[in-house]
Amino acid sequence: MDQENDSPPEARRSAPAHVGRALIWSLAGLGSAWRHEMAFRIEVVLFIFLAPLAIWLGKTAAERGVLFGTLVLVLVAELINSAVEAVVDRISDERHHLSKRAKDLGSAAVFVCLVNVPVTWGLVLAS
Repeated sequence: MDQENDSPPEARRSAPAHVGRALIWSLAGLGSAWRHEMAFRIEVVLFIFLAPLAIWLGKTAAERGVLFGTLVLVLVAELINSAVEAVVDRISDERHHLSKRAKDLGSAAVFVCLVNVPVTWGLVLAS
């Protein structure tokens, strides 16, 4: 029996095809976040204004990377928070303490990343 034919179709795809499909899914996720998540849109607009400032204000490549990285972390946390909220909402409209906890924890992750931005920027720029 040919082992290659026993594997699922996704395992038989070439690496470039897999990367291409993953890119399409990722872009679909970004598009969905942009269309459905007001907080994500606000954070993207802030990113667009602050990212060039991070590059300009950082004195070294490491400083620029740290300043830029804090902004990217906010977007990542928001995407994960939105995913958690979508899954919780998909499971049930019923109020449940675990659903609330999951949503609150996702929101807290975004909050921590948002607090990290001015703290890190202040520390880097004050040095």
